[in-house]
Amino acid sequence: MMISRRASTWMLVVSAIVGLLAPTASAQPRDAPPAPPLPAPDSQRLLRALEDAFVSVADRATPSVVNVSVKVKREAQPEAGPSPETEERFKEFFGPELFERFFRRRNPREEGRAAGSGVIVDARGYIVTNNHVVENATEIEVRLSDGHKFKATLVGRDGRTDLAVLRIENPPGPLPVAELGDSDRLRVGQWAIAIGNPFGLDRTVTAGIISATGRTHVGVATYEAFIQTDASINPGNSGGPLLNLDGRVVGINTAIVSSGQGIGFAIPINMARDITTQLIARGRVVRGWLGVVIQDLTAELAAGFGVKEDAGVLVAEVMKDGPAAAGGLRPGDIIVEFGGTAIKDVPDLQKRVAAIEPGKPAPLTVVRDRKNVTLSVKVGEQPSEEALAAAESGDDILGLSVEPLTPDTARQYRLSARSGLLVTEVAPDSPGAAAGIKPGDAIIEVSRRPVSDPAVFRQIVAALKPGESVPVYLQRGGGRNEYVMLTAPKP
Repeated sequence: MMISRRASTWMLVVSAIVGLLAPTASAQPRDAPPAPPLPAPDSQRLLRALEDAFVSVADRATPSVVNVSVKVKREAQPEAGPSPETEERFKEFFGPELFERFFRRRNPREEGRAAGSGVIVDARGYIVTNNHVVENATEIEVRLSDGHKFKATLVGRDGRTDLAVLRIENPPGPLPVAELGDSDRLRVGQWAIAIGNPFGLDRTVTAGIISATGRTHVGVATYEAFIQTDASINPGNSGGPLLNLDGRVVGINTAIVSSGQGIGFAIPINMARDITTQLIARGRVVRGWLGVVIQDLTAELAAGFGVKEDAGVLVAEVMKDGPAAAGGLRPGDIIVEFGGTAIKDVPDLQKRVAAIEPGKPAPLTVVRDRKNVTLSVKVGEQPSEEALAAAESGDDILGLSVEPLTPDTARQYRLSARSGLLVTEVAPDSPGAAAGIKPGDAIIEVSRRPVSDPAVFRQIVAALKPGESVPVYLQRGGGRNEYVMLTAPKP
């Protein structure tokens, strides 16, 4: 008989617990007189107590977990569906087969449905779920644990944390509200319990442990400090709660690693609580903003700038007329402190800047030409994702104007590529023109890295040193592919 890896793992855990609780033989030498027998603890009673704890959590928390069903009318929203960058991220986490089943459009003219989970956090009918569950919804239906169904409205969503808030209007009676915990107090090794609707299996309860906290560079959201757990999470769990043994919500389940076993991620409830409060109050999230493109220091970059690899983050670009430009930041500066606190990496700086109220000044320390320089920047309000995308898509990048490749523009220019950047203009005598790039070309990869977002393209080329070249993989009309070398201009 075959036993799954998860089942065998639980058998080992239970066996270990029973073994620890059972009387053991004395470790004394054989010729020593036998020690008096120890009273045997009631191992079954202790295991029953653990079982009762899981049952109690399920009984208390399950009523507050809802099934979220979303309808997307393809013809009315021809651009509905995740962006190419989002598609790639979620395809990596859920795997190609599950992604196609739950997220991908099958026919651009048909109506589609997606499903996820949510948790009631306010008696007025407010529900927290994931942004990727509802971001393209034309209709949202919520089903409660008692089977009642309601139309829900979208209160607000935040793609940068992958959170959204829904509301049930005029519920028939008091709603079961989840109790929220404190994710800052989580410890690795604590029990973790996930509840959701994986593959449409309503209110499935799974258990595991907290595997790690503060996970960054996962690639699912802009602002990341994920809780990692091995409690089973699958498509359909998205938006459901991760709970502790007290039955309090400590996270909102978001993603899995499809290529691994027992690797799931949840948004910390303290972050979710702040985002939810803002979405309910104003329908959007207000964050601080510097107006810079930043990147982590690699060993090579750190050596080139004469700093340690973990010294801070490198400023690749300073946006014109932004707060950082007004405060005196320059490309090539390395931000080592912000607000008097040392900076570890890009997510650390992003989180700290976002927490500053727009309009307030903040001190920065940067390394410039191997010397510390202290600056003060008046933090601005972060523009919406739509405004940033519009501004970035029209900007000139080494003489190239680009926009995300769409099925329509691919057909227009006789391109077979499904994702990439369409070159719309090439400035004469620019690095792009010198590389032989022409309008109508599709940029598929830059430096062996797929690109479908102008901001990503900008970040890659902004990191180039003067005179440095990078390979660009193009597709030209008719489906002919070739590489060219794009060289950053010398001063």
